[in-house]
Amino acid sequence: MPARTTSRAARLNAAAALAVSAGAAVLLTGCGKAVVAEPVDPGGAPARPAAAVSCPVTDPTASQSPPVLIDDTPANTPEGERLSQAIGAQGYGAFADVYSTQIVDHPAGRVALCVTDLARGRLLVAAAHAADPEADPARVDLYLSKYTHRTLRAAGNKLIDLEAGFPIYSVGSSHGAAVEVTSTEEGAASAEFKARLEKATGGIPVTVTKGAQPTTLEGPMTAAP
Repeated sequence: MPARTTSRAARLNAAAALAVSAGAAVLLTGCGKAVVAEPVDPGGAPARPAAAVSCPVTDPTASQSPPVLIDDTPANTPEGERLSQAIGAQGYGAFADVYSTQIVDHPAGRVALCVTDLARGRLLVAAAHAADPEADPARVDLYLSKYTHRTLRAAGNKLIDLEAGFPIYSVGSSHGAAVEVTSTEEGAASAEFKARLEKATGGIPVTVTKGAQPTTLEGPMTAAP
């Protein structure tokens, strides 16, 4: 009897069926990877995933072509932008306890949604679709982040006026794993500076890179008419 071959899609479907039979939730990401979450507690408490794909890290300095041109102006795809707005409304609202960040048009027409809990993340997507039925939930790829946007923002606020030996030019976060700080070249190379910053955040990781000093406005500030 000739040897039987099994396609990759069939193997994924078989794995998904096995997981469902065991009471687990299965997520098929846009990359074709099966992510299996542990069963949800009967009481409704979301379970932590047993395995997941980490939130994508994008290079802000990398040159990227715009997904579309609208009136000769680079722009996000309309479907990606609409979905992003619907997700953001929920992420900064009822689901701030799990929302970390999102990347629009990653790839074009899709939204990479990073959350700290995939089960709650699926509920966030459902709520976004319920609030805006034109926001297509099938265009969302869920990824796992370690920290919420709310947590990283609170940690970053502790650094804004901190005197830690080197100037702090900017504070932010992008992929839910750390607070991101820009400083001088010396500050970016200083392990002691990084340790001081992480002590101030209460142990939340801080990445320090070389940045440009912000331009300050000259002359008196006046209120807009």
